[in-house]
Amino acid sequence: MSYFFVNIFAIEVCAYAIMSNHYHAVLHINTPAAKQWCDREVLKRWAQLFNGPMLVQRYLAGEKLDDAEQLRVDEYALVFRERLQDIIWFMRCLNEHLAREANQEDGCKGRFWEDRFKSQALLDEAAILTCMAYVDPNPIRTKMADTPKTSAYTSIQQRITHLDNNLTNKKTGLLLKPLQCPGQNPDESIPFSRQYYFELVDWSGRILKAGKRGAIPADTPPILTRLGIDEEEWLKTIDWNNRFRRAVGKLAAMKAFAEKQDGSGFRVLLLVVGYTHRHHCKTDFS
Repeated sequence: MSYFFVNIFAIEVCAYAIMSNHYHAVLHINTPAAKQWCDREVLKRWAQLFNGPMLVQRYLAGEKLDDAEQLRVDEYALVFRERLQDIIWFMRCLNEHLAREANQEDGCKGRFWEDRFKSQALLDEAAILTCMAYVDPNPIRTKMADTPKTSAYTSIQQRITHLDNNLTNKKTGLLLKPLQCPGQNPDESIPFSRQYYFELVDWSGRILKAGKRGAIPADTPPILTRLGIDEEEWLKTIDWNNRFRRAVGKLAAMKAFAEKQDGSGFRVLLLVVGYTHRHHCKTDFS
């Protein structure tokens, strides 16, 4: 994924997989982080995306403004703060950037994306786990890779490489929302152990690769037991087949979502998918 935008928006990437003509991403909207930014920080971030109003440019340049002008700048900051934690604005900026890169590489012009991105709200821990573990093994599911470690352009490969580098003293940064591990602040991480998540993706990938979804191995990952997820239902779900529409979660969470028709309060984690008109295997989207 393009981490230029991740570093600007209050959006964190939990998982992603870039395929030949589409990509999947699990995103977290980090509202607490956006609330902590001062107005100047908000305007500086927005100015990295767009030129912005002349009044904002003058403010960032350090010019003295009168009271009315300062009030207008404050209003801009309020609007831009909301946009910087808005999935629609994030996807708009990301997809426009990817389209320009792909068109330049292909030496052509015109529409790149097939349609507007699709998204589903993730309502509970089981939904987050399911969607992340659906996204990460995509290259294995489509027989483009044999293992998570060889799954190119995926978050699971990036996480494994990051761990391997750190174990060999080749310290590297990880621009993904972290999984729980020793020394990691649990309030800032995805609510699963890194070890258990790696085991789950590996276990699921081996079954997907073998094409034996009806045969459940004895070494069921403990994370499924902790969340009360049935192994057979798990394997059906990560095969997806459009089992969910607007939201993903257990029955109680789905009922609560249905009662809240506008979906407000649930847009913290989302699975998003974007499809292109072309098969595009070469562009480095990092």
